Amino acid sequence: MTNNTNGFSTDIRVNGEKLDYVNRFKYLGAIIADEGSKPEILARIAQATAALTKLKTIWNDRNIALSSKIRLMRSLVMSIFLYACESWTLTADTERRIQAMEMRCLRKLLGITYRDHISKEEVRNRTRQAIGPHEDLLTTVKRRKLKWYGHITRSSGLAKTILQGTVQGGRRRGRQKKRWEDNIPEWTGMTLGAAMRKAERREKWMELVVRSYVAPQRSTKTTG
Repeated sequence: MTNNTNGFSTDIRVNGEKLDYVNRFKYLGAIIADEGSKPEILARIAQATAALTKLKTIWNDRNIALSSKIRLMRSLVMSIFLYACESWTLTADTERRIQAMEMRCLRKLLGITYRDHISKEEVRNRTRQAIGPHEDLLTTVKRRKLKWYGHITRSSGLAKTILQGTVQGGRRRGRQKKRWEDNIPEWTGMTLGAAMRKAERREKWMELVVRSYVAPQRSTKTTG
């Protein structure tokens, strides 16, 4: 995979061996793809859903308290989904998919089907009654990414060089692909420059991360 907008091919060689061009590949268990983070997010949703299904005997056991089931689900199922989520670039579509996946899991644990016509907010209320106040899955993803952004900003390694660096030439015409750092202004309500300056001050940035601040225009009715 290369970032090439001039239409010419670029040979990349390692120890004299030419590397093949691919649209996607796996690195450290995560999918890296031309089309962005969506393939990896969908794969994580599928893996988490499979883990949920394998544990159905636990979810169906009436002798296990609902609070215990929810905590088990968050530690055994959601941990699979959250792997390397700091590297994701989220779009409105992938945000909706994350919320929908979490809602399916909660309905499963609560024994609620869509035929019961119980609203998402009521599902959230029942979950809060069982385990108390907690952040929803999408907020967890955003908080982890914001925390990682602060870590990169304060570092002096390759990750910071790549994040703050520029590539020679311009971007393609037309609708642009969303970049990893584009989420930061969306979620904080700051410009990228202002967010970067704030992130350099760890205490101030962690105050923002802990309260999981999300700009009003990005909030949704399904978050709890």
